[in-house]
Amino acid sequence: MSKKKGARSKLLGVGADKDTEFGEWYINLVTRAELLDYYDISGCYILRPDSYEIWENIQRWFDAQIKALGVRNAYFPLLVSERALNTEKDHIADFCPEVAWVTRSGQSEMAEPVAIRPTSETIMYPAYAKWIRSYRDLPLRLNQWSNIVRWEFKDAVPFIRSREFLWQEGHSAFASKADAETEVLQILDLYRRVYEELLAVPVIPGRKSEKEKFAGGDYTTTVEAFVSANGRGIQAATSHHLGQNFSKMFTIEYEDEKGEKQMVYQNSWGLTTRSIGTMIMVHGDNSGLVMPPRVAPIQVVVVPIQMKVASEEVEAKAAAITEELCAGGIRAHLDNRKGYKPGNKFAHWEMRGIPVRLELGPKDLEQSQVVAGRRDDTRREAKRALPLEGLCASVSALLDEVQANMLAKARAQMEAQTKTVLKWEDFVPALNQKNICRVPWCCALQCENDIKKKSGEESQNLESASGLTGAAKSLCIPLEQPPLGDDAKQCFHCGVEATHWAVFGRSY
Repeated sequence: MSKKKGARSKLLGVGADKDTEFGEWYINLVTRAELLDYYDISGCYILRPDSYEIWENIQRWFDAQIKALGVRNAYFPLLVSERALNTEKDHIADFCPEVAWVTRSGQSEMAEPVAIRPTSETIMYPAYAKWIRSYRDLPLRLNQWSNIVRWEFKDAVPFIRSREFLWQEGHSAFASKADAETEVLQILDLYRRVYEELLAVPVIPGRKSEKEKFAGGDYTTTVEAFVSANGRGIQAATSHHLGQNFSKMFTIEYEDEKGEKQMVYQNSWGLTTRSIGTMIMVHGDNSGLVMPPRVAPIQVVVVPIQMKVASEEVEAKAAAITEELCAGGIRAHLDNRKGYKPGNKFAHWEMRGIPVRLELGPKDLEQSQVVAGRRDDTRREAKRALPLEGLCASVSALLDEVQANMLAKARAQMEAQTKTVLKWEDFVPALNQKNICRVPWCCALQCENDIKKKSGEESQNLESASGLTGAAKSLCIPLEQPPLGDDAKQCFHCGVEATHWAVFGRSY
């Protein structure tokens, strides 16, 4: 390729190859698709309308689901005192380097610095201790939609790792451990549905190892996603059972029916705007974003195709079609911009990932049809003619088809790159072929520490198909556990008796 052609290709589409230039590809995509813009504080980003609307669509669905379970929304302050933060020293140990402090007011040093919440247990639980007095006050199940600040020192990755992000955090208190544990899995399944039913991203529901669990909790459940282009896992959302650890810290107790004092059992659970980055990484291609219809701000774009002499009839019909689709509950947009050729319009909407494009030209109008193109399948043969009669129903069916196809394609990629590994010598080579590994494991903490150290060292000496090296860690112990066969009785690393199948991989 000539230098001139190479330079020109960088200006088209995303301008980088997803498989070989993943980092550049991702940064180009989120900016060129106008999802995000940079800010003058490192690690902080501006969410532009399209990405924020994706978050609103996730929020709207999830909010309705948790309210149906009896969870209510509230809002707690952004700031937390040093005294309150120190109440849970063990819990915040992982967050300590990332806590941002407010130390000055105007030109004066504050007598008592306050922290910007890295998470909200220390803010919410003193209030829980005041509000819960009797078994009649339970369960208490609250959620808040808010922002979080963690002053990350790792390289920022838009949506995936940033110093400020949006999330929901749920915090529940129950009289019984059984009720609390039931909610843990209810919420985890809602997170699975957010990813699979809304974002068309397959996930593995599982439990975190003791090393990877939420500090201060009894155990952590998780849904883990996978980016096939670089072979990395992503912790997509977590639901924690806290046991009575925090109720003892904050004296959250109640009087039971016998008049005896008892400590509550608690859960916490959270989903962040990382979900948007995961969706982008899984579905995007070299032409731009590929948007699942259920979260797409615009599901259908209608493009009137004009010949040399503009047709007012085509323009009017395109506008009427757009109105009809909107009236039918479809998020449709009419692109009747002047001065742009159809090809330019197509490229514009491809970059932004609009699931379905409807083209209407003079000949289509004569035949009472539109031509539908799909963003998930841009082959010419994937285009189809849709009659104008019953168009709303046929477009709705097409959107469902696109949604299902995106999930099926992503699931097939994930399954193809999940390798069963029974012995250590096959582990790092499998990682370097952009895979995650399903392994028989003893679940011992020392074994996990050794796996991380050893895989990091060995990865430097082996060829990597992804161009990425690094240590592997346990992603999760899947909830679905097939029997350990005769060839999987020993831990793949240390050789002692295996207790579970686990999934290991490189991750964000």
